[in-house]
Amino acid sequence: MVARTDPAGTRPSSSPALPAPLLVLGSVVTVQTGQALGKGLFETVGGPFGVVTLRLGLAGLVLLALWRPRRPPDRRSALLLLAFGTAIAGMNLSYLAMAHLPLGVVMTIQLSGPLAVFVLPLRRWTNTAWGLLAAAGLALFTLPGSGEQPLDPRGVAWAAASGVSMAAYLLLSRRTGAAMSGGGPLALAVCWAAVLTLPLGLADAGARLAEPRILLAGLGVAVLSAAVPYSLELAALRRLPAGVVGVLQSLEPVAAGFAGLILLGERLSGLQWLAVGCITLASAGAVAGHRSGGAAGATSGPSDEIPVPGRSVLADGVNRATRR
Repeated sequence: MVARTDPAGTRPSSSPALPAPLLVLGSVVTVQTGQALGKGLFETVGGPFGVVTLRLGLAGLVLLALWRPRRPPDRRSALLLLAFGTAIAGMNLSYLAMAHLPLGVVMTIQLSGPLAVFVLPLRRWTNTAWGLLAAAGLALFTLPGSGEQPLDPRGVAWAAASGVSMAAYLLLSRRTGAAMSGGGPLALAVCWAAVLTLPLGLADAGARLAEPRILLAGLGVAVLSAAVPYSLELAALRRLPAGVVGVLQSLEPVAAGFAGLILLGERLSGLQWLAVGCITLASAGAVAGHRSGGAAGATSGPSDEIPVPGRSVLADGVNRATRR
């Protein structure tokens, strides 16, 4: 583990053993490895909702132990936390999409949600170019021969809903970070997300959620897809400009494609890989362009939003774009 608790017990401190870019890449790889392993549990647990409940519930417990959060200071902060947690629960609709689509395709469609929120309001030709490239990538998924069969509309709908929730999460992250410091708000929000999904998880998996072997597997998914990458990313954000972290995190769809191939045997076609590449490049280009020509202070120092493994891509840009 790269992050550890400091003597005051208030927040993790990072070890300088690894270069900061490797920490971000480690976050990208581990979160997608956890996603792939979670999909592999669908049949064992009983369905995607059971996996989501395990992932969020156990991740929430790990984050509670890591951060030991305090109660929200006021009613407004409490409502903000509830909205933040609801967005996190919505992001996990990606697991429902995974039941119908390859992991790499799901993560690519999901990333297009916040990317669209970022590039559409900004009237700059570079943003228009990145938006068109992302749209072209999405269009490639629909072309004949892009896969063995057309994309399942149910999977596309769930992935799109997850992308919308991801955009909402990014919009809420700055407000939550401004109202409450540290990682405690994230821990409480993830616990609320777990509460929201618990009834559906029980309907999917029932008593199997309490079986030791399933709990152990769920803990592995939670640690890989939440606790470890979150610690890596938080450590990297203290040593790298947030824009650099965002560019590196744009590799998530690529990492998802390889995780699906290696762990699940999901083979993407050449056109699908091209689509993944287009949206990855659009995301990285949008982040890099925004940072290089953005507002003062945008290129260095920790960002105000609360980072989550693989979920702080375009966070600053989304917030800035929606304020214009």
